[in-house]
Amino acid sequence: MNLLCETPSPSRRALLATMGGLFAWAYLPKFARAADARDPRLVVVILRGALDGLSAVAPVGDPDYAGLHGQIALSLSGDHPAIPLDSFFALNPAMPVFARLYRAGQGAVVHAVATSYRERSHFDGQDVLESGFPGPGRVASGWLNRTIAALPRGARVAAHGGLGVGPTTPLIMRGAAPVLGWSPQNLPQPTEDLANRLLDLYRHRDPVLGEALAQGLSVEKIATGEMDKTPRGGFASAAGMKQAAQGAARLIAADDGPRVAALAFDGWDTHANEGGATGRLAQLLGGLDGAFEEFERVLSPVWKDTAIVVVTEFGRTARINGTTGTDHGTGTVVFLAGGAIKGGRVIADWPGLKPEQLYENRDLAPTTDLRAVVKGVLADHLGLSGMVLANSVFPDSIGAKPMGGLIV
Repeated sequence: MNLLCETPSPSRRALLATMGGLFAWAYLPKFARAADARDPRLVVVILRGALDGLSAVAPVGDPDYAGLHGQIALSLSGDHPAIPLDSFFALNPAMPVFARLYRAGQGAVVHAVATSYRERSHFDGQDVLESGFPGPGRVASGWLNRTIAALPRGARVAAHGGLGVGPTTPLIMRGAAPVLGWSPQNLPQPTEDLANRLLDLYRHRDPVLGEALAQGLSVEKIATGEMDKTPRGGFASAAGMKQAAQGAARLIAADDGPRVAALAFDGWDTHANEGGATGRLAQLLGGLDGAFEEFERVLSPVWKDTAIVVVTEFGRTARINGTTGTDHGTGTVVFLAGGAIKGGRVIADWPGLKPEQLYENRDLAPTTDLRAVVKGVLADHLGLSGMVLANSVFPDSIGAKPMGGLIV
């Protein structure tokens, strides 16, 4: 745990790391409440490794789909049938919670989406995804942090800052705006007596660190409640995703907690033995579905003002490979969920899956700019102007117009 602007010494880091597994990268002060009644929450979930959108939301109505995706293609029949979303698209059966949200008008899918990046490097793809710049490079801030910084000072979202979940700050949340960090870890928990004695020691010898320690322990109590330690597998496991979502939701549900959060789930690089309706990818999608369930449950008092956006760096190939997996591709899907989402639909300018319709004869061709989707959410949910979005949040993106109608 580190709630300081300064960099603690190694010995302090070691001490603080044992205090509940909490990490933070900027001091988060106590903020005043804004006057307006609306109190929106925004959660961005990053699926690191590249999601196979054709196995998450399958175009079962496309006559070329089954032949390209082979034995991992979803089907509306069989032992594990896909869940129909409309007459053309069907959802992976591992996601019944999202299916329920979709039917309730609180879940939507945008298909054939990609960032402006067209190569296939995870590192560069994630850099573009999180920085919000048109190409990879050495960027010190992320678009979600710049979103918070661009909001009016009196806005409640800006006043409460952001939350980054994970052992280090995700690039998407780095920048000038205040950020709180939290990460559940498999570390020994301090007893009440030990915590109090350490607090007393540091308050006398290092008041700044003592205050940071006190705030960190308070945050840890809110985030973890009675939850168990993070299961083995961390954020790449289904249980780990669920627990990370639960902790993040507890913090952003708090009256004085952050209003904007970023989580990153690893393990989506499915080159081999991907599976379709069952198998590795289905297990991961089940973990994401469990995260949706935790967000809905914990954020129920503010669910009507909550928007969740799930993104990934790029898609995967339309054809399966020789190891029954998929390689790095281009077009993929974005999941939207929450009471603030105008759902119950799959939004797609479908490009088709015939050989001449594939991007470079191998990938689902992107027809929607991911920045347009995110801009639409930020404009209608948080009130940012098109000019601010094009110049500050997503520099050099004037051509990616905000997608309207995503927020109720």
